Amino acid sequence: MTTPTPTDWPPLIAGQPALDLLNTLTLEDGALVEHLGDDAAAAAWLSRLTGAAQAPQPQLAERARELREAIRTAVQARKQEQPLELAPLNALLARMHSHLVLEPGEGGPALRRAAVGDPAWLALAPLGEAAAQLLAELDFGLVRQCEHSECVLWFHDTTKSHRRRWCSMALCGNRHKVSEFRKRRGG
Repeated sequence: MTTPTPTDWPPLIAGQPALDLLNTLTLEDGALVEHLGDDAAAAAWLSRLTGAAQAPQPQLAERARELREAIRTAVQARKQEQPLELAPLNALLARMHSHLVLEPGEGGPALRRAAVGDPAWLALAPLGEAAAQLLAELDFGLVRQCEHSECVLWFHDTTKSHRRRWCSMALCGNRHKVSEFRKRRGG
């Protein structure tokens, strides 16, 4: 894995889309940095995540931050083995409506997905579904937060040994190794 550049920051390293959404709030130089500051930034990040161009929808950033914080609350409660308050996340999921529409096509009818209501919520629907699957189906013992003291990123450990400690070896793993080396060398 290579070290991310500013154009691909925050890194998509979580191995699970809802966890990647959590990672859009990073800790840099001791301060939290918001990477979903406006609709254009949210659309650019969503485009990187999905691999499909996303147009900036009105209120996309606000809705993405709202979804992220509902997911964060649920993930943290689940990791601490506390009861989950599902109503806030379920209320957001209920806003992500769409349905299939048949349209005429050259070779017969063609399908497309049509949004019902707010297009920003439709754009976030895959993340909402990923969050629901994360909370209901994933082995939560493999959902972890980076062990580096200056990192707040989350990931799903899919390594064979299930011993992953860092969000990324290129980021925090190497920082830890350098720090430990300096401690041993007395510098």
